[in-house]
Amino acid sequence: MELDTYRLLGRSGLRVSPLSLGTMTFGTDWGWGADEAESRRIFDAYVDRGGNFVDTASQYTGGTSERLVGRFAKDRRDRLVLATKYSMASRPGDPNSGGNHRKSMVNSVEQSLRRLDTDYIDLLYLHAWDFTTPVEEVLRGLDDLVRSGKVLYAGISDTPAWQVSRMQAIADLRGWAPLVALQVEYSLAQRTTERDLIPMAREMGLGVVPWSPLASGVLTGKYTRADLDHGGGEGEVTGTRKNVAAANGALTEHALDIADTVRDVAAEMGRTPSQVAIAWTLLNPGVTAPIIGARTLAQLEDNLGALEVTFTDDQRAALEKVSEIELGFPHDFLNMPMPRGVIFGGARIEPRA
Repeated sequence: MELDTYRLLGRSGLRVSPLSLGTMTFGTDWGWGADEAESRRIFDAYVDRGGNFVDTASQYTGGTSERLVGRFAKDRRDRLVLATKYSMASRPGDPNSGGNHRKSMVNSVEQSLRRLDTDYIDLLYLHAWDFTTPVEEVLRGLDDLVRSGKVLYAGISDTPAWQVSRMQAIADLRGWAPLVALQVEYSLAQRTTERDLIPMAREMGLGVVPWSPLASGVLTGKYTRADLDHGGGEGEVTGTRKNVAAANGALTEHALDIADTVRDVAAEMGRTPSQVAIAWTLLNPGVTAPIIGARTLAQLEDNLGALEVTFTDDQRAALEKVSEIELGFPHDFLNMPMPRGVIFGGARIEPRA
C-alpha cells in the first residue's frame, strides 16, 4: 500500500489516502509543536508522496494549524481533501463561542475558511458531542452548509454510537446531508471503540478515521514505568507531550505493557514500534485512514513506513492478546453457545463480512 492507494470515505465517492496527515502539531503555540519551517517540510513530504487527506481543527494551536495548512495548500488546494472541525470554544467566558449549536457552527466555519484561505471545506466534523444541542439543529445546520457549498461533506467525532446512528437515520429520512466519516480514538491501547462505534460506523456508512493510533506516543516506546509518576497531568494540551499523554489517560501501566509487546513484535519484524502500532489499526476493515501527527519530518517518514508492514498470524495474535478487551453485554452474551444455539437451532451460520 502507498499513500496514493486511495480509499472511499464511508458511503461517499470521496477518495482519500490510507493515512491522514494530522496537523495538531503545526505551530509552537502549545509548547510542543513544530515551527513553520518544519511543518512545511512535513506537509510537502506527505503531499509529494501522494497523500491528500489533511486533518486540522478550528482551535488547534490557537488557530495557527489552520493558517499554516492554508498557506501550505495554496497552490494545490483542489487536489487536497482538507478536513477541519468545529465545537472548541474560541473565546473564554463566551458561552456561545463553542459547542455544537448553529451559532458556534457557522461562526467557526467562517473563521476556518478565512484561516485556511479557501472557499470551501471538504470535510467538516462536529468535534465533540456537547450533550445539549438538539440533533436536528446540528444536522440541519450541516445540511445548510453543504447546500451553500461552503462544506462538501459532514462528519462527526467523539460522540456516543447511539447518538451517531440516530443522527444518520434522521439525516437519511429527511434527505439531509449524511455523515460520511467518524473520527474516534483507536489504538492497541484503546480498543473500546470496537464494542459499538466501529461496527455502527460500518453499518451506517461512515468511514472510521482513528486519532491517536500511537496512544499519545506511548506505543512508540518513548515512556517507561518511571514516567508513571506524573500526577495525572493537568488536563491541558499545552506544556509537554508527556503532560498530554498523562492528562488524557494514555500513560498507564497497562498501556506500557502493550507497548512492550509492540516493541518485541517490531524488533522481530525489523520495523519500528510506531509502524507496527499504526499498521495494526489498518487491519480493522472498518478503518479508512488513521491520523498520523508527526512533529518532525523524521517522525513522518517513520510513520509512513506503516504502509509496508505485513503481520504473521502469530504477531497479530500477540498484539491482540495483550490488548484485548471485554466487549461486554450484549456482545459477549450473544456469542455464547447457549444463545447462539437457541437462535440458530444448531445450524452453522457464517456472519456477514
